Formats: sequence, structure tokens, C-alpha cells
Amino acid sequence: MNITKLYRGFLMALICCVGFTGCDDKLDDMNINPYGIDPAEVNPNLLMPTILASAAQSYTDLGVNNMAGAVQHTQKNGWYGPHNNYSWESESWAGWYAILRNNDLLHNRAVEMENDFFQAVSLTMKSFVFGNITDLWGDAPYTDALKGNELATEFQFPKFDSQEVIYDGIIADLQTAATLFNSANTGGVTAANDLYFGGDAAAWKRFANSLLLRYYLRISSQKPDVAKAGIEAIYASGDYIQSTSQDAVLDYTGGASDIWITRHIALNPDDFQRYQACQTFISQLMGTNDPRLPVWFAPVRVQWVADESLDVAAEGFIRKEGEPLGVVTYPFDDFVNNYAGENFTRRYNPDMVSYNDAEYVGLPPSLMVPESYNGNPSPGQGTQNQHVSQLADIYQSAGAAGDILKARLISSSEVSFILAEAALKGWNTGSAEEHYYNGIEKSLIVWGKADDYERFIAEEGIAFDNTMEQVMEQKWVASWTAAAEAFADYRRTGFPRLETGPQSPQPRVALRFQYGDDEYNNNAENITGALDRLELTDYSGGFGKDSQWSRSWLYQGTTIPW
Repeated sequence: MNITKLYRGFLMALICCVGFTGCDDKLDDMNINPYGIDPAEVNPNLLMPTILASAAQSYTDLGVNNMAGAVQHTQKNGWYGPHNNYSWESESWAGWYAILRNNDLLHNRAVEMENDFFQAVSLTMKSFVFGNITDLWGDAPYTDALKGNELATEFQFPKFDSQEVIYDGIIADLQTAATLFNSANTGGVTAANDLYFGGDAAAWKRFANSLLLRYYLRISSQKPDVAKAGIEAIYASGDYIQSTSQDAVLDYTGGASDIWITRHIALNPDDFQRYQACQTFISQLMGTNDPRLPVWFAPVRVQWVADESLDVAAEGFIRKEGEPLGVVTYPFDDFVNNYAGENFTRRYNPDMVSYNDAEYVGLPPSLMVPESYNGNPSPGQGTQNQHVSQLADIYQSAGAAGDILKARLISSSEVSFILAEAALKGWNTGSAEEHYYNGIEKSLIVWGKADDYERFIAEEGIAFDNTMEQVMEQKWVASWTAAAEAFADYRRTGFPRLETGPQSPQPRVALRFQYGDDEYNNNAENITGALDRLELTDYSGGFGKDSQWSRSWLYQGTTIPW
């Protein structure tokens, strides 16, 4: 499906009829937009594509950019401050609230039309978007948000609700949505405009209930009784995402706004080259012989070979594998264009210098000079490091419908790991071991490695050991390209055990985004209350309360993750 056409239809539908007071009817006629549709009359089918696409793409953008760096799936070798080092100063949430404004219009139209399906969709998407906002920032405008068209002053300067109020609202809206989907009539739904489920109300209910599982678990340290009862009830119903075919995903649409890691690759190859594997993740994948490793990452272009007989620290040229004669090192473009698909080596003397000579090599987190790591002969921001793994070739493709590259909002793999964690807590959700293995198998399926399941679960470190750390490690692995969830899990559980590097501003992984300048400039009185509710830590530093290392309500009263 081409989302560009849907965007065009949506934008045209939202062009308001502009009328000016004129002297005669002819002037009035001239000021009528023949293509305009009053937002009060817009068809909800025209609103859905932009809401669904924008939400999924924004979530994936988090998962492959700042959050992927935070949970050490990847690092960047250029323009890397926010990705590698938690430089999340003045992070704007304007894009998320723009989605919510469109979604609010969808909800209002659905209520006016008494359409349960569109009401439930809008409540589900409201919960998904606000969930990301409060997960990342903490307190935020919620109950008074999206009311700027009302005259009351409090809506022009909306108060910040506590994180607790927002999570409670998210859970209540998802419960309402799930109930509405039970009786929803989809007769007026244009299936092609529902980019997730094609107008299937049952699939939407599974999505809403699966998000409930996510957010019940999110509040489990602060409200364990609420979380336990909610998760047990949904598990008993069986009405949640249970198979990979039910995953909430946005397929590749072919539109200009598709956000994969390589969204600029056609125009700017440097954008792709900036993404490198993180050694934390590579060590996990290599240490367990994980079959997903070659799906996600490419081997190094030039592998180091130790040679103690070498009379210099390292050769100044590379060798084509199988040939004794060396060829000079080429800049990235020449090297790839002339030698794509070839294997090369470069010798070094381990008595004189230390290099990582594995087939797959990642950048250590928060490195001082990542572009020079591991003896890169041609360092520079955005240039290829021939001795560090980049993303696999699939991320350089243009993409096509049905590819394994999708925006994944929540998956059956994640749900299985949620139930495994709940079972380890002693809650009535079945077997932790069974859910753990299901989570692994479903992740292998979506990444095309189902045939490796039996071999993989027999690997050392993978066979179930009944520990929370193991469950969270495998959930972290399975969250590839959906790293926002791994980041939430890390802050909540302390797993996996992540350590920062030499360039990190603090010796601990950050916890949240700073509020954007717009809030300080335009809503200063209300942001003060939100800042007061943040908890200073030993690592909050010179930023004070609004620091990446301060604790929001969800993580207060604990020593987790540090």
C-alpha cells in the first residue's frame, strides 16, 4: 500500500473552508475551497492512516536511534551525542502531541457518529502515544492537553499530570477500548486505511489487551496488586496477541515517511555508515551463537589477523583473502564499489598493539573517538570503519511490502516474555519456562530463523534457568528495532546489566529525556510542579531536577537500575 496517496487524501480532507466577510455573494463564492472538508465532517477513515503510520514510525525511530544507543544495541561513529552519550537535552515531544491532536479529532468524530470501532481505535492509539510520552519524560500534560481550542486559560497552559495519573488513564482507556471492540460494527470501515489490522476489530482488541499487559507490568513495582490482577485477568481471557501473525506491525508502505534505519540511504550513504553494532550486543549474540546475528549485522569488511612475526604494529594495507599480495586501502565508496562481496584481512602484531580480530566487532558504548576504533585506517564522522560491523545488507534495501523490516508496536514475542516475568513473580500466568521459550521462538520466526530454534535453545546460557535476568536478557535481544521497550525494562529491572563508557557524562545509563524549551518558554508555571516531583539522584549533575539521571515516579523508592 502506498501511504503517500493516503496522506494526500487526509491532508485534502483537513483543508478547512476559509470564508471571509465579503460585500457580495460573488466574493463569498470566490473564497470557498471546492476541495475543502470541514474537520467537523471529516470521515474517520481519512484520519486513520496518518495517525497509525505516524505513531508506528515515531516508535520505530526511537527504537533504531536514541533508544537503540541507550540499550546498547548499536552505537554511531558520527554525530553520536544523543545516540551514544544520552545527550537528551531539551527533547521536544511536539511530534507525539501532533499525533494526539489528529487522534483527538478521530475520537470526537467517532463519538458524534456513535461509532464504537473508531472510538476504540482512538482510545488505543491515545494510550500508545501517551505511554511513550510518560515513559520517556515522566509527568506531562494529559487531562488538560489537546484542548487549546477552548477559551479557558487553563487549557492554553495545560497542567502537567503526574506519571501515576497518566498510567492510570492509559489503563482505563485501554480497558474501555477492549470493551468497545466487543460490539464494534466495522461495516463503515475502509479496510485499506487501517494500516495495522485491515478493519479487524478482534485483532484490535488483542492489541489493546496486549498493551494493557505492557502497562500493567510497567507499574508493577509501584502498584503490584493492580498489575497482578490485571495481568492475570487478561491471561485467563486468552484474548491477547499469541502468534506472530497477530503482531501489531506497520508493513513497509513505500511512502516517503517510512522510517527505517536507512531512511536517507538513497540520498546520503553516510547516514547508513554511521550505524555500527555495539559490542555489548555483539558479545551477547556471539556468546550464545544467536542465529539472528547475521540477519542484523554484517561481518567486518576487513578482519584483523594476529601475526607475531610482523615487524610493525600493523600492516598499512589490506589483503584479499587467499592472495598473498596486499592491495592499498581504499576510501569507503571505492572500496565498496570495487570490492563488494570480497573478504579482506589485515595483519597486526598482538605484542605491539591490541585489536579485536573477531568476525563481528562492535563499538564499545560511549567511546571517546568511535570513528577511530579498532585501527580504522580512514577515520572520519560518517565514514565506514572497515574493522567494525555495520548493519546487515537488508537495511540498505529500499524495502518492500512483506519484508521482515516492519515497524513493530508490540509483538507476540514481547507478550510471551511479559507472561514469563509475571510467572516468575508468582502470578497466575502459566509456566515461566514455556513463555520464555515461546518468546525466543517467536522472535526467531519474525527474523526468518525459525529452523534454528532447537539448536539455539540448547546453547549454553539459553536453556531456561528460572531467573529474571535471563528472561530480561532474551527480551532485550528480541526487542531489536523496538528498543524503547528494552529501555523501559532496563530502568524497571536493571537487566541487562549495562555499563557506560568513557565519554558518558555520568557513570550510569540515563533514565529520561529532559523537557523541551517550548515548555520552559510557554508553560513555565506548570512545568515547575513537574520538576518538583522528580527525584534528584547522585548523578543528576548540573541539570538539577530536569536531568537525564533524575527519577520519575515510576522509578522512585528503588535502587534499580542503579
